[in-house]
Amino acid sequence: MSTLQAMELFVWSVRRGSFSGAGRRAGLSPASVSRHIAQLEASLGVQLLNRTSRKLALTDAGRAYFERIEPALQTIREAGSAAGAFQATPTGTLRVHSRTMFGTRIIAPLIPRFQAIYPAVRIELRLAERPANMTVEEFDVELRIGLPPDSSLKQRLILPSERILVASPAYLDQMPQVARPQDLLAHRCLTYRLGPDEPVWRFLAGGRLDELVVPSGFSTNNGEVLRTLAVLGHGIALLDDYTVQPDIDAGRLVRLLATHRVTNSEFREGIYAIFHDAEFVPAKLQAFLDFLCAKGTVRLAYAALQSM
Repeated sequence: MSTLQAMELFVWSVRRGSFSGAGRRAGLSPASVSRHIAQLEASLGVQLLNRTSRKLALTDAGRAYFERIEPALQTIREAGSAAGAFQATPTGTLRVHSRTMFGTRIIAPLIPRFQAIYPAVRIELRLAERPANMTVEEFDVELRIGLPPDSSLKQRLILPSERILVASPAYLDQMPQVARPQDLLAHRCLTYRLGPDEPVWRFLAGGRLDELVVPSGFSTNNGEVLRTLAVLGHGIALLDDYTVQPDIDAGRLVRLLATHRVTNSEFREGIYAIFHDAEFVPAKLQAFLDFLCAKGTVRLAYAALQSM
């Protein structure tokens, strides 16, 4: 038995005036209660109770000990109840990290709907173009493209997606046809800046993988900037389908090389929720994950984006 449990037995014995009363509450025999309190006294090096055949009486040390630990044990019980409430009811601050474009165009419009269902959950949404370091930064969940390299993290698929090549009709009317990846060498490519190396786009079709160092007329670390420049007819961009589908539907952009899978990194398609692998998932996080993964939630946001 832990020291904390022995302390509880001591308080119950004092309050009920006997080891038998404390034993009935704890489901123990009077002898067992007496033994645990004796061990507590031994660990403290003082006698807490004077034992007689008729009653228990506090020693001076026992009275001082009792007056201090009874409110402390009540505080511990209240703390446990408060912690349990976090698990039982979604509440508290949920810290979310997301890629900028997905966060602004998909997640942000969903926040009012989520908080209408769970008003006790406060959201902190941080946006960046780089993945968060979940082992260092204090985020509850990250929404990222592809699976994490760290196997200690858990993941749930939020939105299946793929990267596609797009350009405006006005741009394509003035430039050579794009029928195969190598045709991009005659074009201005708008590229996402991943590092100091030249941008490489990878193409997969019919089991064949081709890699192409593309001529980058412009690069940035922001997908929304690439989308804007593509719509303005400044070149060909490689973007996630959910970010440009409204533009394709409206005729502002045209998809190229639709028979190819294309990426500038790895062929791990989809937006995933990444979170820590814990035995107990906090209720606020579980509610958020279930909300995003519920049938139609993100797709409805996607459809609303298409209607803009």
